[in-house]
Amino acid sequence: MAGPRLEPALAQQLFFEGAAVVVLGVPEGTEFGIDYSSWAVGPRFRGVKMIPPGVHFLHCSAARAAGGRETGPRTGFFLSLQRREVRVLRWDAGSEAVRPAPPAAGEAEAFRENLREMDPFLGPYPYESLKKWVSLTSFIGEAAMKKLQPESGQICAFSEVLPEAAGRDARDRAEQRRPRFDAECRSYAEGLARLPRMRPKAGTEIRFTELPKQMYPSGATPEEITRHSMDLSYALEKVISQRYASQPLDLLAELQFAFVCFLIGNVYDAFEHWKRLLNILCRSETAIGKYQDLYINLISVLYHQLGEIPADFFVDIVSQDNFLTSTLQVFFSYTCSAAVDGTLRKKAEKFKAHLTKKFKWDFEAEPDDCAPVVVELPEGVQVD
Repeated sequence: MAGPRLEPALAQQLFFEGAAVVVLGVPEGTEFGIDYSSWAVGPRFRGVKMIPPGVHFLHCSAARAAGGRETGPRTGFFLSLQRREVRVLRWDAGSEAVRPAPPAAGEAEAFRENLREMDPFLGPYPYESLKKWVSLTSFIGEAAMKKLQPESGQICAFSEVLPEAAGRDARDRAEQRRPRFDAECRSYAEGLARLPRMRPKAGTEIRFTELPKQMYPSGATPEEITRHSMDLSYALEKVISQRYASQPLDLLAELQFAFVCFLIGNVYDAFEHWKRLLNILCRSETAIGKYQDLYINLISVLYHQLGEIPADFFVDIVSQDNFLTSTLQVFFSYTCSAAVDGTLRKKAEKFKAHLTKKFKWDFEAEPDDCAPVVVELPEGVQVD
């Protein structure tokens, strides 16, 4: 856990004023990390010291074989640390993860008093990556962390799932209108139909805001359906009203939380949520005029997020469905117009120029949204 050398006086100040996380029982070879850095655990490891106050993400991956480099799926959790706080955590052999369990009475205070003796066993916080971490979590406070983190307190790269219904015998499968196990499989689709329907185990899901599947109000006319399918402001208002009516800027905390869970926690579902939420934000033309502060800060959030994903990752996205470039193309067509507030417009234009130079993306072509939009009408709705 070696990092850049600090001046002795500064290191001593950070040691006594910073927080510490004591982690007991972690097997040697485990990959352990905090925020943007991770290391292979050695025999003397007992935790991390000199941690700046604020929200942090602890994560680990169990070693699959003694002396080997292969590790299991990543698990982790967010925690909020105060100045001079000592948090005591333990390795749970059953789940092969560090658990945020409450410490025994007086345990944290005892470790605080004996912090000097623990010093040789604690690795220093990686201050070389602090600026990067702060830029990725600038809107995530303790309240947002508690609101979004799973009830179980654990964020897992692979969700724990359970079958939606019993399906072990022929009667169960017949009641669910699913093929018998001993019936001949004639197609790929039929093979998929034989698999049990799974759902995440209760309490293990990240508690993201539910995003609307229908982008228009019930009872909308065909004209209104088309309008709301092009301008997603109605959908964005529904998202904001669920949790963020008093402070719409807090929606950016959820966008950052999802991004960190994907980038560092390896949670693919979080990436899908990030994409869907970003799509709604970028395609809400009317809302851009109403929530200018939200969109000015959204550009800052995206600037830091897009700087952390490897360039070849964008190549994969472009080759599949061109999600990012097409979404941002629509966003810039809204924010770079003369009708938008000057501060927001100038920031959008600078961001557009930055992405064009860095990734060689072309935002000048006509957006797909300018083409005719095909929408599905609700049952019973007819066009004259």
